[in-house]
Amino acid sequence: MLHLLAALICIYALTCVKVVYGQNDKGERFLCTAVPIDKDTSCPVKSLPVQSASVQEEELRNTVMQLRETILQQKETIVIQLGTIKELTSKLSRCESDSEAFRKMNKDTMDDVPKDPNDTIDVLGKTMQSLKDRLENLEQMRANISGASFPNELRNLLQRRLEDLENQLLKKVNELEEEKSQLYNESVAHRQRTDSTLNSLMNRISELEKGGAGFKSPENFKISLPLRTNYLFGQVKKSLPEMYAFTICMWLKSGSSPGIGTPFSYGVPGQANEIVLIEWGHNPIELLINDKVAQLPLSLSDGRWHHICITWTTRDGLWEAYQDGQRLGSGENLAPWHPIKQGGVLILGQEQDVVGGRFDATQAFVGELSHFNIWDRVLRSTDIIAMSNCSSYTPGNVVAWTDSNIEVFGGASKWPLELCEDRLFDN
Repeated sequence: MLHLLAALICIYALTCVKVVYGQNDKGERFLCTAVPIDKDTSCPVKSLPVQSASVQEEELRNTVMQLRETILQQKETIVIQLGTIKELTSKLSRCESDSEAFRKMNKDTMDDVPKDPNDTIDVLGKTMQSLKDRLENLEQMRANISGASFPNELRNLLQRRLEDLENQLLKKVNELEEEKSQLYNESVAHRQRTDSTLNSLMNRISELEKGGAGFKSPENFKISLPLRTNYLFGQVKKSLPEMYAFTICMWLKSGSSPGIGTPFSYGVPGQANEIVLIEWGHNPIELLINDKVAQLPLSLSDGRWHHICITWTTRDGLWEAYQDGQRLGSGENLAPWHPIKQGGVLILGQEQDVVGGRFDATQAFVGELSHFNIWDRVLRSTDIIAMSNCSSYTPGNVVAWTDSNIEVFGGASKWPLELCEDRLFDN
């Protein structure tokens, strides 16, 4: 009976009180409450409105949102700082590469003048300033984080991360400072060596520009033509007068093969081969006068000093060839009755295809040449022998071998020469 009564009471309560396990659209909750038999069974419990969110829940939600935004911001900052570290690492690698190349250049060569290392030092200075600025930003960020109301775990994590970044950047800055100091020291030392080398070169150039000031006497020098090119040559400033006979003597030294090239050539308007001495390829040495040819029995390509003289007269075109004081050949009908024309250009070391130019590198003289003299007469054999054995020296009356009378071009150079001493040394 009691059970039946309890069931009826529950049915009644269900009709009076809405029972759900949630809440309706109006924001209400409904409760089912057991009522004793002797109590009033009318609905004693009024439905109460439920707040949309408690103050504590709202505060928690705001805190979570704030933490989420902070974490996202810090994540973005960390990504930016990681990119910065990669960029700085790349710059450091380039700096190390430049430094290594700079050290290698200093080690491998002492003669080359390097690029100015101040550029590298300036780059390092700018990089270090950028690193210092980023460090200041990190420190400011860390101060802001310390003052913010973050949970302890998040604050500690962020500070540890920032401390790691700061330590890495400080390490990079210290390495760059050491690298800058080392580069500066190396650049100072290299600059000193470079200045010393440049001073030596300038002194040498000044000596060469002074010309004969360094020679014991005006004729004690030689010209050096070390390469077979079409731009190294010497030139006699004085031109030749009209001549009906001549003697040309010189000392020369050449080890060039095949052929010593052209020790000298004299060209005049209308005839580039007025007087030429040439050994071209495997051909014998030839003397050309007015483009007429005579072969000379001379041998000069052994790399030693030799004294040679060539005489010629327009009468019957008679010629003679001397080597080291000995007459090795003679002949006639070499441009007979042809006067040597005046007003031409006398070149040492090159053959002229036009007057004063259009040189051919294959015909260039390679070696050294000295005491080039020209007379307007045929010298006696005793005079030639005396000059060849260094017992006397007679300068030419048409062209005399003096420093002021010879110019060099294209890299040809003048050097002091004690001819007889050098010849004795060669022998």
